[in-house]
Amino acid sequence: MKNKKSLGQHWLKDRLTLDYIAEQAQVTGVKQVLEIGPGLGTLTSSLFKIFNKVIAVELDKNLAEKLPKSFPKKDLEVENVSILDFELDKIKGKYVAVGNIPYYITSLIIRKLLTAKNKPEKIVLLIQKEVAERAIGQNKETMLSLSISAYARAEIGEIVGRELFTPPPKVDSAVLILTPYKEAKASEKDLDFARRGFGSPRKKLASNLGNREKVRAALEKLNLNPDARAGDLSLKDWQDLRKLLT
Repeated sequence: MKNKKSLGQHWLKDRLTLDYIAEQAQVTGVKQVLEIGPGLGTLTSSLFKIFNKVIAVELDKNLAEKLPKSFPKKDLEVENVSILDFELDKIKGKYVAVGNIPYYITSLIIRKLLTAKNKPEKIVLLIQKEVAERAIGQNKETMLSLSISAYARAEIGEIVGRELFTPPPKVDSAVLILTPYKEAKASEKDLDFARRGFGSPRKKLASNLGNREKVRAALEKLNLNPDARAGDLSLKDWQDLRKLLT
């Protein structure tokens, strides 16, 4: 089937990688999985090797209608809706979330899952490699990495080459594995404060937060570089800085 560029559809065709993604989502005692954007059902097939039930959320109406025909006698529930509009409260019992998701809504999907009242036991997403690196703050902290670290432990699994997709995207992908904490490590007030600091990431933090001298003094008190930029601070640094400045 022809992909829809507007939905960011690139279908992974390598069975070993599909099985790997499904295996990474395993959690003892969890037998149902929320699959985001199942598309042609290639990952769905691997998920059914491990999970008893798949709740597939697919925005493409044509694909949503065809998917059940590929899995007769399987416990498959298909929801023809955007994952951003899907009500997670509809899922009863423990579950994990898995998906090959498009770049343009990656952050929104992650935030929805991590802040849900009934958040998944584990989240395994196939996303652009560069975004995955930003999500774990590989070279420096980002607003995405801070937001994730407040709610989950994050790690990058296998790197998936672009040649393994149909049609091939312009960049490589990576498997992002998130294990949500039972309780958040930071408050939304902490994250809102950090967002202010990331208003202009390339500028020095003292310029972004206003009252330059007060900010510089607070950074020095925390044994941080007074000329630091937003990406230089850890989640704990942001929490400590907020306590001094608000």
